[in-house]
Amino acid sequence: MKAGIFIVDDHYMVIEGIRSLLHQERGVDWMGHATHAASCLDFLKHHQPDVILMDVNLPDRNGTALCKEVKELYPAILILGLSTFNQLTVVRNMMDNGASGYLLKNATKEEILEAVNTVLRGEIYFSVEVAQSLNESHRQQLLVTRREKEVLHLIAEGLTNAEIAEKLFISIPTVNTHRKSILEKFEVRNTATLISKAIKMGLI
Repeated sequence: MKAGIFIVDDHYMVIEGIRSLLHQERGVDWMGHATHAASCLDFLKHHQPDVILMDVNLPDRNGTALCKEVKELYPAILILGLSTFNQLTVVRNMMDNGASGYLLKNATKEEILEAVNTVLRGEIYFSVEVAQSLNESHRQQLLVTRREKEVLHLIAEGLTNAEIAEKLFISIPTVNTHRKSILEKFEVRNTATLISKAIKMGLI
């Protein structure tokens, strides 16, 4: 099955460069592009791609704000932040607002495809240069998804899995999955150690 890919960027050279890399890939359905936040939102009213490559700087709106709105309107759409630079504050803002990863515009075709496939599996992706610039603490924080952060906060409040499931309108097995994933990402074995480490990292 092909993955629907859409790009939001105000530079045609970037759009054409990425399109030329991907449009003949068998696993990719190139759905087009938008050069402004407004045109992106108009497109999404009628078409929902699987993955959006989203520039963090757009002429009519901040890419971070657009990322947040798209995720609120269309939670199933996965977003990869796209930028020339790897400023950690920008990376963090994109991730905090729902992005599933972050790519630099000098990425190769192989790296773009790896990023797309990684987020489609439900994992987080950082380009090599971004990952190298992140220290271990920052990397752990950013690898925690927005939903996992919600679960983490409720765990810290002492809620049971059943209570978390009810509060977030998800199933108990889903809560169990999130809890297991959080423990693995923080490399801890129990809730007490998890909470202690999350507090030290400023996550709760």
